Amino acid sequence: MKEIAPGTETVVLVGVAHHHQDLFIVEEYLEELAFLVDTAGGVPVKKFIQKLEFPDPRTYVGKGKLQEIRAYISLHEVDIAVFDDELSPSQIRNIERELKCRILDRNNLILDIFAKRARTAHSRTQVELAQCEYLLPRLTRMWTHLEKQQGGIGMRGPGEQEIETDRRILRYRISLLKKKLEEIDKQKATQRKNRRELVRLALVGYTNVGKSTVMNLLSKSDVFAENKLFATLDTTVRKVVIHDLPFLLSDTVGFIRKLPHTLVESFKSTLDEVREADILVHIVDISHPAFEEQIEVVNQTLTDIGASDKPVIMLFNKIDQYSHIPKEEDDLTPVNKENLTLKDLENTWMAKNHLLSIFISAREKTNIDMLKKMIYQEVLKIRKLRYPSLS
Repeated sequence: MKEIAPGTETVVLVGVAHHHQDLFIVEEYLEELAFLVDTAGGVPVKKFIQKLEFPDPRTYVGKGKLQEIRAYISLHEVDIAVFDDELSPSQIRNIERELKCRILDRNNLILDIFAKRARTAHSRTQVELAQCEYLLPRLTRMWTHLEKQQGGIGMRGPGEQEIETDRRILRYRISLLKKKLEEIDKQKATQRKNRRELVRLALVGYTNVGKSTVMNLLSKSDVFAENKLFATLDTTVRKVVIHDLPFLLSDTVGFIRKLPHTLVESFKSTLDEVREADILVHIVDISHPAFEEQIEVVNQTLTDIGASDKPVIMLFNKIDQYSHIPKEEDDLTPVNKENLTLKDLENTWMAKNHLLSIFISAREKTNIDMLKKMIYQEVLKIRKLRYPSLS
């Protein structure tokens, strides 16, 4: 096992390949889970995948696989086991009894990252509400050992406060947080109302596709951006002017598959910027092998929040990192997406559903002038419809 810095928590990852899932897909999911662990500050050291018709209702994986995981954890003194699906309170209790280490599911891990990334009072309140609602049905298990914990992955936020060990007090806290969010939401709604005269664009997309980098390029601002999941939680709104045409551009929290329902509910006010936008710029990491699935996740989330009927510009980012496997001339097998060139993809998406699409590299600033021209034309269309006397 590679050398790990003192004090860093080590993590094993556990996933189940259902009967209708390709093993390759599950491996991709665990790669994303590993990235989540890295973002949370842990070090993934081993992946375990088991093929099952359905996850075991008691222990998620089968008895034999659980023993294999336990042996590895014991031998290498692993701190945490993270499971790629939401676990029930009884599953967590049973698995913890067998593995003798801390157990987190995907939802708990994402909530922990949000707690780490939240910077404003608004996002901290949203995250704390989501954490409290997640913890409420898990109090019986959680509170029996939290007194001994000294922080770490999955332990940030309300879980550390003894005052919330009582279920009644936690419910009261949830009620207070909801009232606080309502007050913040009213303030945000007033701010949005005052900006209605300008056309609004919202950047949306899977997490870590480069939204904040695109935001910085277009607005010449300095929005926090790094190669981590959920680098941005708070919606940032900037006024942008292209060829004397002003509009508002907002950068929003990234989406991810299996985004915890409690987070979606808590962040609905943040996503109001998406719902009330005139145009959505859907940013895609074209270099990611599962970019098409990521597009589907974003589209489904937009449907869930009632924003699927808006004009969309498909912005395919990171073309500088795109690679493909050239197909041999005498190879008669059908072309698959691994063989497609960037030009093939451009032709496909340009024609698909008549969607506006553009391929860029935000990092290398490739095709940025074309992007600005496309945005200018779309903003101008809406402005002319809204204010015909100005055209």
